[in-house]
Amino acid sequence: MAKSRQSQGTPATVALTKAKVEFSTHTYEHDPAAKSFGLEAAEALGLAAEQVFKTLLVEVDGKLTVGVVPVDKQLDLKAIAAAAGGKKAVMADPAAAERTTGYVVGGISPIGQKRALPTVVDSTATEHAKVYVSGGRRGLDIGLSPADLITVTKAATAAIAR
Repeated sequence: MAKSRQSQGTPATVALTKAKVEFSTHTYEHDPAAKSFGLEAAEALGLAAEQVFKTLLVEVDGKLTVGVVPVDKQLDLKAIAAAAGGKKAVMADPAAAERTTGYVVGGISPIGQKRALPTVVDSTATEHAKVYVSGGRRGLDIGLSPADLITVTKAATAAIAR
């Protein structure tokens, strides 16, 4: 299931390699009819949903911010607004998310985005030895330690999932 990191060549894997972060890549056949990209990844890879995290973009007081939460949970907009030092958060426009990150919806990685954005990782990530996030395209996930995810994205941690 894990493949050589050089064969993937996404901005996320390139950024992790450059930062000398240990990670694994996991590919699966993406089903275009899947209702939830994150739950699809967890199921296809045989992983617990609470260990697989999705990347969501929100606007906190008009400023794009990244939220990283378990795929079986929802992003708490009030919690991410507070964690980012703002008052109100709304989901970002998908086209703006793609333009800003350089990734397509369903394949947005919190790592290696075109423009570094403030990032908040749900605090439950630290309960796991390894977490999985999008590798930068649909059908590719990256496994890494939560500490490395937080460090490489310069993320804050907070309870932002519900």
